[in-house]
Amino acid sequence: MKKIRAAIVGYGNIGKYVLETLQESADFEIAGIVRRNASKDRPMEPAGQNVVGSIGELKDVDVAILATPTRSVEQYAKECLRLGISTVDSFDIHSKIVELRRSLDAEAKAHNAVSIISAGWDPGSDSIVRTLMQSLAPKGVTYTNFGPGMSMGHTVAVKAIEGVAAALSMTIPVGTGIHRRMVYIELKDGYDFDKVAAAIKADAYFASDETHVIQVPCVDDLKDMGHGVNLVRKGVSGRTQNQLLEFNMKINNPALTAQVLVNVARAAMRQRPGAYTMIEIPVIDMLPGDREELIAHLV
Repeated sequence: MKKIRAAIVGYGNIGKYVLETLQESADFEIAGIVRRNASKDRPMEPAGQNVVGSIGELKDVDVAILATPTRSVEQYAKECLRLGISTVDSFDIHSKIVELRRSLDAEAKAHNAVSIISAGWDPGSDSIVRTLMQSLAPKGVTYTNFGPGMSMGHTVAVKAIEGVAAALSMTIPVGTGIHRRMVYIELKDGYDFDKVAAAIKADAYFASDETHVIQVPCVDDLKDMGHGVNLVRKGVSGRTQNQLLEFNMKINNPALTAQVLVNVARAAMRQRPGAYTMIEIPVIDMLPGDREELIAHLV
């Protein structure tokens, strides 16, 4: 069986877990890692991997797994798609997903490639659960309650704010889909805390939620990659009311995101050119192995 050649673009928290996940996936081989400031003059990390500064330096890449900050996903995805390389990403700004899908759909079709977007756990695997719940109770309300735990996307967004030396954003569920954001920061010398806090609260990641910004001496003393979600739908099946559906998950955030990205990279090889979200692709396409054996085991 020909293995899928995957490149990892970005090597932060998620990129490191993607590497581990690919190493545990027998149907993949690692084409290389794309990092900013890659240098031939310093020891390469991780050991044994081909680390380059641009996706164009790698050969025979089937799919690029984008482990980059959300706000740079479109740029990197288009760079890969224009080379005919399929992409997967964990873009997590819910209000911008349809817009990104349209943009990357045109690029993917123009270059005979596939782009699967927002492939994390939320948006991502939780999106599949929400879709299933709505199909089972078409009339009703779904509540998505995150945490308590560290939000990687929100943390990266805070780190990008001028004056922030280090940051941690914690998501605290209040209930019925409402969340409190607890943001802990180390401040750079010479910056005013109140101005930095105001900039954080004005960012699109935080503007819709109750947000508290707290200055601390050391963010690392608070950091924990654990997270979770509770999904609840109360609704109607046919004409029968009071159907109550619930899904719970407690996870290591970057590890699960990495697993979803690798699963979806596999599925990308089985789709027609274009851009997709996870609710648009068959779940079975995310699994390795013989299709009939999977059906016999899972159905």
